[in-house]
Amino acid sequence: MKRPLFSLAALVTAVLGLPSVGIWIWGPPLEKYLEFPPTTQFIPHARFSWIAFFAYFTFIALIVCPLFIRALRAARGQRERQGAGRAFPWWGWTAVAWGVIFWVLAWTRFEWFSWFQLHTFAPLWISFIVAVNAYCYRKTGSSLLTGQTRFFLILFPCSAAFWWLFEFLNRFVQNWHYTGAEYGPIRYFALASVSFSTVLPAVLSVQQVVFSLRWLQRGFGSWKNFDLIQSKWLGIAGIIGGSTSLLFVGIFPDALFPMLWVAPLIIVISVQILIGQRHVFSGLARGDWRGPVSAGVAGVICGLFWEMWNYWSLAKWHYTVPLVDRFHLFEMPILGYAGYLPFGIECAAVGVLIKELLVHPGAA
Repeated sequence: MKRPLFSLAALVTAVLGLPSVGIWIWGPPLEKYLEFPPTTQFIPHARFSWIAFFAYFTFIALIVCPLFIRALRAARGQRERQGAGRAFPWWGWTAVAWGVIFWVLAWTRFEWFSWFQLHTFAPLWISFIVAVNAYCYRKTGSSLLTGQTRFFLILFPCSAAFWWLFEFLNRFVQNWHYTGAEYGPIRYFALASVSFSTVLPAVLSVQQVVFSLRWLQRGFGSWKNFDLIQSKWLGIAGIIGGSTSLLFVGIFPDALFPMLWVAPLIIVISVQILIGQRHVFSGLARGDWRGPVSAGVAGVICGLFWEMWNYWSLAKWHYTVPLVDRFHLFEMPILGYAGYLPFGIECAAVGVLIKELLVHPGAA
């Protein structure tokens, strides 16, 4: 049990401590970064740059294109099997119905519903999560909700704490802010926590569906061995690189804002490598890429739903992204969707820690 606890503690300490230390040493007063609720926008952002846009686009394409081509080849001529005589469960249809109702209510402005208009996010996403689990149950005969119920329920409070870490990191780059949620500190924290509690259950539920798809099993179950993933030197380099990025993210927010999504993942995986703990990339050493690929795809799928449902909602978020703020799909600049790839893997990595720490502590 000590190893997952140590990995989790290292992640939390790095996220909370390093940006604060960086600002304390080199930057303006730390107090304004710790404002709560986080409403003040005081970080100026660099204007759009074609050079930066194409540089980021090229980097993303070099990573994504080989995986995309591999997936297309694996999917060619393959048809997904339907559930073996299983009907879509009644509780799934109930979730779909509730999801449609709250979708309509989120995007409309009925006066009789105005008292609840700002609070449709959590009911909509809970409906989505249950519906995804119902589809997974129909397809595979199991789901997080039905087969790992304790783990599934634990994900909700852990998810709230998990996303608050990113809210804290965002104070140092201020790439998004909320409107329509002007509350005092206690009410803001309570209502936001309810919404944030749906993040991990959503991503991990979708990941389980993606993991069951034949193109993923066929294309990524046995691919290239990446033995370096277990190298202690890689772990040391990851600790240094990830920690340095978080240390300076508040000082150079325009240059380092992508590291908000990447650095926590690098740090937790690096710590796990150094202490010899199983992690979300462990399978790469034997050519099994299914875990990280399914998690990344799940992150993008959920990201599309997050951005779509956010767009016409009354309480919503807006983006202020430096250098690449162009070609929006909903509120998000198109290149911003690449951030959902490491975020999905981050969710899976935290899911592994939660499972080992709280559900199967004896396996650690």
